[in-house]
Amino acid sequence: MRQSLIMGNWKMNGSREEGQQLAKALAEGLGSVNQEVAVCVPFVYLSDIRTVLAASPIALGAQNVADQASGAYTGEVSAAMLADCGVKYSLVGHSERRSYYGDSNESVAKRFVQAQKQNIIPVLCVGETLEEREQNRTFQVVEEQLDTVIDAAGIEAFANAVIAYEPVWAIGTGKTASDEQAQEVHKYIRQQIAKRSQAIADKVQILYGGSVKPDNAKGLFAMPDIDGGLVGGASLDAKGFLQICHSV
Repeated sequence: MRQSLIMGNWKMNGSREEGQQLAKALAEGLGSVNQEVAVCVPFVYLSDIRTVLAASPIALGAQNVADQASGAYTGEVSAAMLADCGVKYSLVGHSERRSYYGDSNESVAKRFVQAQKQNIIPVLCVGETLEEREQNRTFQVVEEQLDTVIDAAGIEAFANAVIAYEPVWAIGTGKTASDEQAQEVHKYIRQQIAKRSQAIADKVQILYGGSVKPDNAKGLFAMPDIDGGLVGGASLDAKGFLQICHSV
């Protein structure tokens, strides 16, 4: 059985003190759970949150990673720097990075590779916009996003990676994806991996990242190909995030 992973993405929210208080509340309230739990925090707070979580089972994650190893890339943060801060996971290709900052499938693949070179587990985010879904292009878009990384890193790389499905149309829009809609795409992603390696497909964790909340988590996580959640806004509320963690 695949282990579940619940990952909180704090995005660009909160102060240093608020982040420390939230991390402390999560560490104290988590208790005994069977799944992996991680939080992806802004770069500037990584060291602070690492200190707070030091005695807890909660892993530290970053929200992005540079597509180059080092050099004259002002404003970027390399995988080596993240590893030096104790980062275990890093998001790559988050929908907001793709939409607002022009991250392409090719640059996402480079970020994925850079993360793995420093033994950071990349969390590859894939998903379609509302326009793409209405055009019945969901599978095509997801396949293109996935294949670009497979071509760059090789299928074996997914033995030590995570995939997160983000239906962009269901994030902050008031629209929601049903458990069955989410499962349909998760199953498709696993099938695409299985075409190249059934062993890796059986193992790889595929998270759902479409507005996971305490009231919909249990139904989503009951789906056979949904292995946990990439939680956005709900991860900023300790009580709500812990409810999601315990719903698996």
